[in-house]
Amino acid sequence: MSNRRKTLVPEARNALDYFKGKVMQEKGYQVDQREPNNVKFEVAKEQGIPLKKGYNGHLTSEQAGKVGGPIGGNMVKEMIRMAQEQLSKK
Repeated sequence: MSNRRKTLVPEARNALDYFKGKVMQEKGYQVDQREPNNVKFEVAKEQGIPLKKGYNGHLTSEQAGKVGGPIGGNMVKEMIRMAQEQLSKK
């Protein structure tokens, strides 16, 4: 699924992956900084979802959301926190 998603600014992909790894590591997940996307397998295992490398068309939308939701949600929360911190400094 992630292979079909397009980053608006392709040059930002590495920074986004690094950010994802940093945020999820702060949430207590084991993150390999060389492959931060692999944190999704740890989240899936925690949720009891049979996520595997490659095609996962057998997953329901609910299962996919249980994996991607915590990752994306935590990233958004951190971005909001960072923006609020910057605004408070002005």
